[in-house]
Amino acid sequence: MPPFVLITGPEGVLAERALAAMVALAREADPEAEKITVRATAYEPGVLALHASPSLFGGSKVVVAEDVDEASDDLVTDLLHYIAAPAPDLMLVVMHKSGVRGKKVLDAMKAVGARVIECPAIKNDRDKTDFVTHEFRRHGRRATPEAVHALVEALGKDIRELAAACSQLVADTEGVIDDRVVETYHGGKVEATGFRVADAAIAGQTGEALRLLRHAIASGIDPVPIVAVLASQLRTLVKVGSAGRGSSAAVAKQVGLAPWQVDKARRAVGGWDGPSLGTAIQAVAAADVEVKGGGRDPVFAVERAVLAITGARAAARRS
Repeated sequence: MPPFVLITGPEGVLAERALAAMVALAREADPEAEKITVRATAYEPGVLALHASPSLFGGSKVVVAEDVDEASDDLVTDLLHYIAAPAPDLMLVVMHKSGVRGKKVLDAMKAVGARVIECPAIKNDRDKTDFVTHEFRRHGRRATPEAVHALVEALGKDIRELAAACSQLVADTEGVIDDRVVETYHGGKVEATGFRVADAAIAGQTGEALRLLRHAIASGIDPVPIVAVLASQLRTLVKVGSAGRGSSAAVAKQVGLAPWQVDKARRAVGGWDGPSLGTAIQAVAAADVEVKGGGRDPVFAVERAVLAITGARAAARRS
């Protein structure tokens, strides 16, 4: 087993998997390998040396130093001393999310040839699309691009929930996972409902947008996240509309979206112009204030925003 492992980056799901993989690797060599966790926020001087000392009964150890980006000077000092004189049959795993605190430990780990596992943040929709695609591949299953898109739209705010949803779909279904399967399991989520309302409104389908909105409200969905999705989709149109004529992949990288989102926005933005988008964005901004307590009737505020969006699009088509 490697004597030093550095797991760095803020994405918790990836960091947990990396740690689990390292513990499993140690236990392949020694099924009785003991895992010991040292938490930076509760560290006392000398604890690391105590855990690193050989056991009376022998056996290997995996010592995990968590949250070294929050480490006290005592923990940093003890880690540096250990790295300079490591114990046999021990794997030291240092976990560091980000920032300059604890950087001396990172530099020392790299200097001794530690195995480095990067866990970068999964922030934008492009990253989330790649993550979901790789999740299904990791499980040995194929999902259509439409299924990936639908899952990101339904659960994209929470990476942990996205990972759990992929596992659930793999466990509960057979064959290729398509958007109909995702709709069956996750179509009722707030984000998914908001996207359907937004898609209909941006397409100028007044009746359909209002029908979807009223159904969502009747199902108990709060107006606030629906307004948030409306605002997000309009901002996407602005980003893509002003990004030029490059390929979908190039534009996606430029504006922090997935290529499929660029394609979708390009299809929608053809019915809009600058003034109409400005009108729609202002209407949604006003609705945002009202649904967060600035108005008397949040539901009416969302309906009015939907009507303003479809009206602005109709005006753009006439101009």
